[in-house]
Amino acid sequence: MDAEDQLARLGRGAAEVIPAGELRKKIAAGKPLRVKAGFDPTAPDLHLGHTVLIQKLRHFQDLGHHVLFLIGDFTARIGDPTGVSETRPQLTEDQIRENTRTYERQVFKILDPDKTEVVFNNAWLGGLSAADLLRLAARQTVARMLERDDFQIRRREGRPIGIHEFLYPILQGYDSVELRADVEIGGTDQKFNLLVGRELQRAFGQAPQVVMTLPLLVGTDGRRKMSKSLGNHIGIDEPPGEIYGKVMSISDELMWSWHELLSDVDEDALAALKKETESGARNPRDVKAALAAELTARFHGEEAARAAAEEFVARFRRHEVPSDVKKVSIPAREGGHWICQLLTDQGLTKSNSEARRLIGQGGVRVNGEKVSDADLHVEAGTHLIQVGKRRFLEVTIGG
Repeated sequence: MDAEDQLARLGRGAAEVIPAGELRKKIAAGKPLRVKAGFDPTAPDLHLGHTVLIQKLRHFQDLGHHVLFLIGDFTARIGDPTGVSETRPQLTEDQIRENTRTYERQVFKILDPDKTEVVFNNAWLGGLSAADLLRLAARQTVARMLERDDFQIRRREGRPIGIHEFLYPILQGYDSVELRADVEIGGTDQKFNLLVGRELQRAFGQAPQVVMTLPLLVGTDGRRKMSKSLGNHIGIDEPPGEIYGKVMSISDELMWSWHELLSDVDEDALAALKKETESGARNPRDVKAALAAELTARFHGEEAARAAAEEFVARFRRHEVPSDVKKVSIPAREGGHWICQLLTDQGLTKSNSEARRLIGQGGVRVNGEKVSDADLHVEAGTHLIQVGKRRFLEVTIGG
């Protein structure tokens, strides 16, 4: 592709390119760009929200550029202060090490391993002396750090800000110096950190990186950004049926945003799909099913995606039970097992109060019958329990 075609391909879904003119010049120069994105291993799994950036890295790869997948095994010890209202708890070395192994394995479900350089910032940050750190810190001011919305909010609310949190964007910026990055991509909430990288590269005599920000993926709840801690995420290592079913559960409105940020359907085809759907010529359920199949196939392959689609149709359109229902046996109890405690003990709900709430909402069935009484006691025998649309359990009591 020529420079303009590359810009159009790479700019899809981007919120900002800072400055856009520099990216055009870098691409037009004809040399492969060093494209960096960093991920702190603060949770054990990658989810679809992470893949917005990773998919953009893949787009750069497909155009011949060199991807630097940075695992922040040093910066994870600090914790990115972006978007949080209090200091993050520090992870143990064991947690970081285990999460790092998971990230390394999962990322190649999207990236081409032959065109990816996985780097760890402990390799250079771990060796900084106290004097080195002071010299780095001297390149930023407290006033500049307090420009961050996160810190301003905490100051107004009287919440503490750790001194070490001021170091986070400086260290992230220094990663770009060490890697001589031409481009760094990140979420819109990372803009401050990414711009610090430009400043530090300039201070070290390097050409400053171009910053590309991408919108944050809204989670399955349709309101907040996708996050494991909020429970509105889809992990890329989840079973095919879970990925497919969770994508099908999002709203029709959210579907279009997910298509733009996650799908490889080109812009013209997506615009045509949207027009047909708005006119009534196409059912939005079918458009969502195509997205669910694409994402499931990306992480588990085409065959698994087809099986997940068939399972979904069988379960939700024909109200059939999935073939892989978990089966357990538990001892009988005089008077039977209280339904709320049974759901909680078997991991179908987090607590008895949640079980009561779901029963009140009509979200629990036993042997196909909706449970209306939260004081129900389930007697001996084999019973099929369903919670919500996707959670099933076959429990044999006294067997």
